[in-house]
Amino acid sequence: MPARLRVRQAVNLVNGSTLTGLGVAALGGAALARTAEGLFLGTGYRLPVPPAPAFCLGNVIVTRNDGIDPGSSLFAHEARHATQFAWCGGVVMIPLYLAAAGVSWTLTGDFGARNVFERRAGLADGGYADKPLRPAFRRVIGFSGSGRRAPAPGRPGPGPAAAARDESSASPSR
Repeated sequence: MPARLRVRQAVNLVNGSTLTGLGVAALGGAALARTAEGLFLGTGYRLPVPPAPAFCLGNVIVTRNDGIDPGSSLFAHEARHATQFAWCGGVVMIPLYLAAAGVSWTLTGDFGARNVFERRAGLADGGYADKPLRPAFRRVIGFSGSGRRAPAPGRPGPGPAAAARDESSASPSR
């Protein structure tokens, strides 16, 4: 196992997140097994919370399903969360994650789309889709319809040099 994964394993053991994950998996009736990358996989989780089909606590990936293929994008996504637990100091990540989910929901109506933890773990790999900001936030932040930031009121847009640059880099297949 690469040194970085050994470090993650040790840090998550010391910070208590892996022990928490093992406890939550046991409380949920999950069967535990060792998997790739020094992670544990708890299968057959039966508690209603969290509602996700899979989640991670420390070096423990928990799922309601019979398993997750270690070569799958979902496994890679959850393994990235294991690394996030190490970087965030362990169970401290839980309130940080919940706050990020709240911000995401406020901005988009979706708990994962703008959640920094889900984005860093790979939205698509975790089964999430990117969602646009709610219309009120698009107006407040000032995005134009093109996806570019609109100029502030009373300020000019990009000058002729920027327009020329945009023209020169345009595709010749117009």
